[in-house]
Amino acid sequence: MTLSLEDIAWHRSVGQMIDALDRPNFWTQLVRLLDQYVAFDSWVVLLFSSDQRPQVFAESPAEDGSPDQLFQDYLKGLYLFDPFYIASREQPHTGLYRLAEVAPEHFELTEYYQRYFRLNVVADEIQFNCQLDGDRTLCLSLGSRQRFSREQIALLSLIQPWVLGLLRQRLPYEINEVLAAPQATAHGDWRIQLEASVQQLKGAQLTARELDVGRLMLSGCSSKEIARKLEISVETVKVHKKHMYSKLGIKSQSELFSIFLQAQSA
Repeated sequence: MTLSLEDIAWHRSVGQMIDALDRPNFWTQLVRLLDQYVAFDSWVVLLFSSDQRPQVFAESPAEDGSPDQLFQDYLKGLYLFDPFYIASREQPHTGLYRLAEVAPEHFELTEYYQRYFRLNVVADEIQFNCQLDGDRTLCLSLGSRQRFSREQIALLSLIQPWVLGLLRQRLPYEINEVLAAPQATAHGDWRIQLEASVQQLKGAQLTARELDVGRLMLSGCSSKEIARKLEISVETVKVHKKHMYSKLGIKSQSELFSIFLQAQSA
């Protein structure tokens, strides 16, 4: 078997990344290496878990060096509607996730998409997920101002074993208190956060099922998708939606989303 110059260059680069595993600029080196093969416009390294907000290990710098307020809003609570976060909680596994594979049917109609995704990520996103012990997932997310092509996705799929291996090997070098903390047993999930939000602003007592329906609506699921996920009928979904809106005194998903945002910033 004859190696091409491209093969030799890639393996040499991976060797250099292994040498850089314990260095502070590891993530920057890794994304620069990936950028030589597939163009992207933003990136972030996150640790997802069900009982804590996402932990940020590294991210692409803002053009002026200031904190990205939209990304801060994401970390405060918008991540609960992120298709990649939801997928990592519902069907956790190690591999490459594409936005088209995890986004709900009505994703582009959601307030999350309009107010955050299209402004911060812009057009497309792809994510390397490394499943860890318990329910934690280490993620390297790449965002683009245009759709990733089939050729780009194929190339990322081809190199994912190396990338995921590097992610897993880097983890011990990350100094973050969440890694040393014992796994919490409290149910600090989206349902409690959403319930706290509506009670804080509206004093409404929503049922667990109404909260389920509300979260899935805000994430972009159609009534059929909600019914399938919750194993209920479409008509029952509509009833829960009607009751929820009545309790909150609202008439749209936009108003429901605003309630959540107000509570997160309170």
